[in-house]
Amino acid sequence: MAGAAPRVHYLAGFSCPLGGLAAGKPRVLCHEAEVFLSTGSKFVYVYDQEGGLLTAVYQFPDQVWHLQLLAVHRALYVLCARRGIYCLALNTPSRRSASQAHEDKEDREDGELPSPVIPVDPDTCVLPDATLCAFTVLGDVLVTLVQGPTQWKMQLFERPCPGEDPRPGSLVGEVELSTSTPPSGVPGKPAVPYFLPVLCCVSPPGSRAPHSHPQDCGGVMLEEALFGLLFGTDATLLESPVILCGLPDGQLCCVVLKALVTSRSAPGDPKALVKILHHLEEPVVFIGALKTELLTEEAAGGVLPSEDEHSDCLVALGHQGRTLAIKASWNESGNLVPELREYCLPGPVLCAACGGGGRMYHSTPSDLCVVDLAWRGTPLDSQQPDGASGSLPPMLSPASLSICSVLTLSVSSREPAGGTKLLALSAKGRLMTCSLDLNSEMPGPARMTAANAGQKIKELLSGIGDVSERVSFLKKAVDQRNKALTSLNEAMNVSCALLSSREGPQPISCTTTTAWGRQQLQDMLMATCLLENNSSFSLDQGWTLCIQVLTSSSALALDTAGSTVTYTIPVDRLSPGSQREVTLPLGPSENGVLDLPVTVSCTLFYSLREVVGGALAPSDPLEDPFPEEYPVDLLPEQEGICLPLSKHTVDMLQCLRFPGLASPHARASCLPGPASDPVDTFLETCRPPGSEPAGPASLRAKYLPPSSASIKVSAELLRAALEDGHSGVPLCSATLQWLLAENVAVDIVRAQALSSIQGVAPDGSDIHLIVREVAVTDLSPAGPIQAVEIQVDSSSLADMCRAHHAIVGRMQTMVTEQAAQGSSPPDLRIQYLRQIHANHEALLREVQALRDRLCTEDEASSCATAQRLLQVYKQLRNPSLTLL
Repeated sequence: MAGAAPRVHYLAGFSCPLGGLAAGKPRVLCHEAEVFLSTGSKFVYVYDQEGGLLTAVYQFPDQVWHLQLLAVHRALYVLCARRGIYCLALNTPSRRSASQAHEDKEDREDGELPSPVIPVDPDTCVLPDATLCAFTVLGDVLVTLVQGPTQWKMQLFERPCPGEDPRPGSLVGEVELSTSTPPSGVPGKPAVPYFLPVLCCVSPPGSRAPHSHPQDCGGVMLEEALFGLLFGTDATLLESPVILCGLPDGQLCCVVLKALVTSRSAPGDPKALVKILHHLEEPVVFIGALKTELLTEEAAGGVLPSEDEHSDCLVALGHQGRTLAIKASWNESGNLVPELREYCLPGPVLCAACGGGGRMYHSTPSDLCVVDLAWRGTPLDSQQPDGASGSLPPMLSPASLSICSVLTLSVSSREPAGGTKLLALSAKGRLMTCSLDLNSEMPGPARMTAANAGQKIKELLSGIGDVSERVSFLKKAVDQRNKALTSLNEAMNVSCALLSSREGPQPISCTTTTAWGRQQLQDMLMATCLLENNSSFSLDQGWTLCIQVLTSSSALALDTAGSTVTYTIPVDRLSPGSQREVTLPLGPSENGVLDLPVTVSCTLFYSLREVVGGALAPSDPLEDPFPEEYPVDLLPEQEGICLPLSKHTVDMLQCLRFPGLASPHARASCLPGPASDPVDTFLETCRPPGSEPAGPASLRAKYLPPSSASIKVSAELLRAALEDGHSGVPLCSATLQWLLAENVAVDIVRAQALSSIQGVAPDGSDIHLIVREVAVTDLSPAGPIQAVEIQVDSSSLADMCRAHHAIVGRMQTMVTEQAAQGSSPPDLRIQYLRQIHANHEALLREVQALRDRLCTEDEASSCATAQRLLQVYKQLRNPSLTLL
C-alpha cells in the first residue's frame, strides 16, 4: 500500500463558513450508491454517486449532530441540536443513466441548487429532548444519552417508526452514568458541547438483531472469547448486545442492554448496570472493532468482515491520539485473558474508521493516516480454542495518505477488488472518495546498507546545520522582540506620564526662546528649543523631536496660507535628568521679510514602524527567502504616537531690538541690515557724507506721518495682574516690562525703569512704545477711572499692526485670567457704551464700502478712497473703550 498514492476523486462541494467546517459534528453515511451527509449545519444532503447529483436536501431547525440509517426500513434518524431525534422516511430514489445525469448538469444554471430544500416537518420529531447528545438504533430499540445537570443518563426507548403519525416510543429503561459538567450557556438554551459522547453497540456472535445486521447501524459484532472477557458471563449467556459509551472526560464504560430492559421491572443497584472498562484521560472520539488475525489471502484482499466473520479487536481513540486496543490472547499459564495495549498516534484526531484487513484510518488536521493492527500468517492455530487470536503489535507505525483536514470518514462497502474505498468530507466542505491499493504490504523498517547509512548521516548532519542556523536566527528574533517590548513599555510609561500631567509641570518639557544672531553675514532670528527630561524614564530608540514652524500669511497677500516647515531631530538616549538643545532659524527669508507672528510647536513622536517593524519581520531566511518583501504588510497601520509638548508664538514684541539701550560697540553690531540687500549696500556706499539715507524706511519716515494705535487698560486691572513680580515699581514701567518679558532687552528696561522705548523692527522700521497713565472721565458715573494707555507709533503700517496685535493678544490673556478670579468692573454708563458701539459699527460699515469702491474705481479716484480708508482705520485703532 505504501508504494501507491491514493486516488482522490471529488464528488461535490458544500457550503462552509470562512474558517472551514468544525470537527466533531459532520457525518457521512454510505449505502450502496447513496451518500447521506451533514456538515454540522442545519442541512442533511442526499447525494447519488452514480448520477453525480444531489437528490434531496433536508433543512432542520438547528445543527445536525448525528445520523443513523436503517436501510431495510428506508428510515433516516437525525439528532438535531437542542431539539431531539427526527425520523425521516426516505423514498426509493429513481435511477437515471449517466447520460441523463450529464444532461441535468448542463441544464442547471450556475449557483442553482439541483434539488429543492425540504424543510423538515416538526411532526417528524419522534423524541423531543433538548439535552440529547447521542443515540444509536439497534433493531426495535433506541438508545439515547442525555446530559443532565450533574450526570450523564442513558435511556432506552422503543424505536419509533416513520409514518404519517409518528409517536415517541415509550421509555423501557434508564441508568445514570458518571458525573458530567455541562458547558455554561444562555438560560433556557443549553450550550453546545465541544465534544460529543460516542455510542457503539457491540453484539455477541449468537445475537441476531431483528431485520438488520449490527454493522448496518454502526454497531460491531465481537468474537465470543473477547465478548465474554470484556462484558462477563451474564451478557454472554443472555446473548445480549452491549452499549459501549465513550465520554468527553475519557471514560469508556458499557451497559448490558437486556439488563437495562429488566431494570425498570426489577429495580436494583444502578451502579451494577454500568461497568467502566478503561479511562483514556482525554475525550473519546471513536469506538470500533477490527478483524486482526487474517489468512494471507484475506489480508491481500482487504475485504470488510461479512456477517459470518466477527471482529477480534476492540479499539477506542482519544482526541489527542491516545489509542486503546483490546484483544483476547493466551498468557503464560495457558489462560485466556484480555490484552490491553495503549498506543500514541499523531493528534489531534478529527475522525476515524475501521476498514478491512485489520486496518484503521484516522485523520488529523495535517494528514490522513492508516495503521495496521493485523497479525498476518497461516490459518489460526488449532491449539487455541474459541478462536483466540495472537498478540497485538508492540507499536503502530502510521502511514500517510497525503490527504489533510478530513472531518468525517466512512469505509464504503462497494470496494474495488484488492483495495479499499473511503468516503470523506474535508474541512472545506468537499465530498470525495479515496481509492487505496492494499495489495502491497504495509511499510516496514527497511534494511540499512552502507551506502544508505552514509547518505542518512549526511542528511542528518545537514539537518543539524539547518537547525543550528534556524536557532541563531530565532534567537536574534527573540532578542529583537524583547528589545521592542522593552521600548514599547518605556513608550507607554512616557505617554501615561505626559497625558496625566496636563495641569501641573510636565515630566518631559520643551521650552522655546528667541534671540537675534548672525548667520551668513545676515541678521537672523533664531529659536532655541530646550528639551528636558525630568521623568524617571529614558528616551531611546524610536523617539523623535518634531519642531513645526508655522508663519502667518503676508500682509500683502491675506488670501494665501502661511508656510510650514517641520524639523525632525532624533532623540538618542536622553536619560533622566538630561537635556537636549536645538537651535533653528526663523527668518527673515531670502527676500528679507519676516512674517509675524510665527508659531513654534514642539512634539515628541514615537515611531512604531521603526521599533516594531524589525521585530515583526520574518527572521528565518530558510522559510522566507525574500524577507525584505514582508515587513510592509506586517507593520502596524498607525505610523506612531504623537505627544504634544509645547506651543510658542513669536510676535513683534519679542523680535524688537533696541540699539539705543546698548553700548556703542554693541549698538553697531546689533543694527539690522538693510545692507543685506546688495542694491541697498551699493546705494549706501555712494551716499555723500552728511546726506540723508535714501532707503524705503527713511523715505517713509520723512514723507509719511507715523501710523499709530493705542489701547487703554484699567490701572486697577493692571495692578491686580502685575502685583506678584512688579511690587514697588511704577505702574507704567511695570507694564512695559510685562509687555517685553520675552524680549532679551527686558533686563535693561527693568534696570532703567523705562516707561517708553524706541525699538527697531526686523525690517529696520522704527517702533515707539509709550506707556502713560490717563484718566477716563466719560465712562463711569462715579467719576474718572484711572487707566494706562499703551501707544504704538511706527513709520511702517505693517509693523505697527504686528506690534498692536501682539499687545492685544497679551491683554486678552490677562483679562481672561483676571475674569476667572472673579474680579468685577465698576459701574458704567450704558448709554455712553452703546453710543461708542454704534460709532464703531458705522466705521466698520464704511470700511466695507470703501474697500468695495476700491475694486471699481480708476487710479485717480482710488487715491482719495485709500486716503479715507486709512483715516477710518486710524479711528478704529484708537477706540474710546477701556479694558476693565
